[in-house]
Amino acid sequence: MDDQTKLELEAAAFRRLRQHLMQDRTDVQNIDMMNLAGFCRNCLSRWYQEAASERGLEMTKDQARETFYGMTMDDWKANYQTDASPAQKSDFDTAFKENVTDKAQ
Repeated sequence: MDDQTKLELEAAAFRRLRQHLMQDRTDVQNIDMMNLAGFCRNCLSRWYQEAASERGLEMTKDQARETFYGMTMDDWKANYQTDASPAQKSDFDTAFKENVTDKAQ
């Protein structure tokens, strides 16, 4: 497979993941994704923003998040986010330390 085809396939798979999280599975909470997989919609948006920055493109955190929420984060929270249980919050603290805090240093 040539590099361009590989790039196009990876981009298509990424777009489908984004659609899946944005439209097909709005019931899946970010906290559950982070606790189980070590990333969430916010991580994806941050990686997207970082990739834009590496290419000299300016993008705010809010602009990047709209790419993965399909709306503002406030609208997403109002429409889809549920309250996290104490156990979810505790698991999140661990997952965040393992997957975000240590990686950012």
